[in-house]
Amino acid sequence: MKIIMQRVNYCKLTSEEYQSNINFGLLVFVGVNKEDTDYDINYLAKKIVVMRQFEDDLGKSNLSLIDVQGGVMLVSNFTLQAQTKKGTRPDFINAGNADFAQKMYLKLAEKIKEYGVKVELGKFGHHMTIDCSLNGPFTLILESQGRDHE
Repeated sequence: MKIIMQRVNYCKLTSEEYQSNINFGLLVFVGVNKEDTDYDINYLAKKIVVMRQFEDDLGKSNLSLIDVQGGVMLVSNFTLQAQTKKGTRPDFINAGNADFAQKMYLKLAEKIKEYGVKVELGKFGHHMTIDCSLNGPFTLILESQGRDHE
């Protein structure tokens, strides 16, 4: 699983008749790999909520999402699994199929909620418009592939 997360002052997502929004927190893009497991979900959910990426009173990145009581806008984005080393057309061979990816995406949302964090979702498989105010900008990339599972 590959994640790109960005600090935001607010985030509003719309898709056809669907809309969700958060105030201060994280915009989190999730790319599910076809080999992802519950270990990947557990590992990344914890990283998302405990990673010290928010500023304390001294301007140092010492506070976690839990510390600042921020929300998460979770958006599925299979293009994060693109292989781009060869040629000019992205290869999505490692992306999980739609049914599997949706299941893993929803499991990740539930696992984040277990930490007491408010989670809003994008509309899986739909074209979406995302309006947000980036805070920083402060962007991190998290990956669960290639690590030793706990």
